[in-house]
Amino acid sequence: MEYPVVIHHDKGTAYGVTIPDIPGCFSAGDTLTEALHNAKEAICGHLEILAEDEDDIPEATEIDNYLGADGILAVVDVDITPYLGHTVRVNITLPEMVLNKIDNFVAEHKEISSRSAFLAQASLKEINSLHFLRQKNHGT
Repeated sequence: MEYPVVIHHDKGTAYGVTIPDIPGCFSAGDTLTEALHNAKEAICGHLEILAEDEDDIPEATEIDNYLGADGILAVVDVDITPYLGHTVRVNITLPEMVLNKIDNFVAEHKEISSRSAFLAQASLKEINSLHFLRQKNHGT
C-alpha cells in the first residue's frame, strides 16, 4: 500500500516526515533518502503495534488529498499483508478472464508480492471505501 507522506525541511535541520493517514506516526532523517527510509520503518512499526492490538490497519488515501500541504509530497510503499493476521487458505471461484487480469496486474507490479496479496489489498480498499461512503452519507 502506498502511504502519502509530507516531508518538512528547514535549512540546517533534519527532514521531518508526517504520515497523515496514520495518526501519531512520524519520522525524520538527515537526508531525504534517510527520511523516506525511516518513514517506512516508522509505518511498519506503527502497523505492527496496531496488528498486535487487533486494531484496523489504516487505508492509504490518494496523495492528491494533500496537494495543499506545507512540505514535499511523496509516497512510501509498504506491504501490509504481514499486519493483517495469520493467513487462512480459502477456495474461491473466479471467471478465468478476471483471474488472468489479476495475474497480469501482479506480474506488472512487482511491489505486490502475490495474487493473494493483491486480493487482500483490493478487498480492504473496497471495504474501507464503502465504509467511508456510508459514514459520509449518514453524516457521521
